[in-house]
Amino acid sequence: MPREKILFAGGGTTKSWKVLLALRILAFIATLAAAIVMGLNKETKTLVVATIGTVPIKATLTAKFQDTPAFVFFVIANAMVSFHNLLMIALQIFSRKLECKGFRLLSVAILDMLNATLVSAAANAAVFIAELGKNGNKHAKWNKVCDRFSIYCDHGRGALIAAFSGVILMLLVSAVSISRLSIYSNKSSTSTAAAVASP
Repeated sequence: MPREKILFAGGGTTKSWKVLLALRILAFIATLAAAIVMGLNKETKTLVVATIGTVPIKATLTAKFQDTPAFVFFVIANAMVSFHNLLMIALQIFSRKLECKGFRLLSVAILDMLNATLVSAAANAAVFIAELGKNGNKHAKWNKVCDRFSIYCDHGRGALIAAFSGVILMLLVSAVSISRLSIYSNKSSTSTAAAVASP
């Protein structure tokens, strides 16, 4: 039997096993990078906040992710998803030759979908605030901040790119997980039908 057709852990072939592992590693890197970049994102500047006569009044202001709940959620969500992928990578490597039951494959598929939803929600919440920081809102009289804190906004943009890469990768991980579950279900159904048909 060709190597590509060997079944591992009750569901999927060697090829799907390698694809899933590669996707998980990439998703882990992307979400961890997003969490680290946003978590370390900070910029301090001294700005003129008012003028009394001809005397400018200056203040030292700091832009950091902790000031925005959406960015805090972004960091926590990406850290959780990266931790999930790290656990799944370890589980996949060390239990490669162990028999996986249907419940375990179903649990992994559900967890993958939940984590894909979590990182997607965090990325979309953060991109809304990022858009507000870049362009402001004239109707609400909210001023933009990226013209003053350019480095902070550039780092935030990089974190968002990494996060959306993580979203795409987690969707692919979920698709592969579901396909492995489907393979296991078909294999179990075939085995059961053969057992019933045999005298």
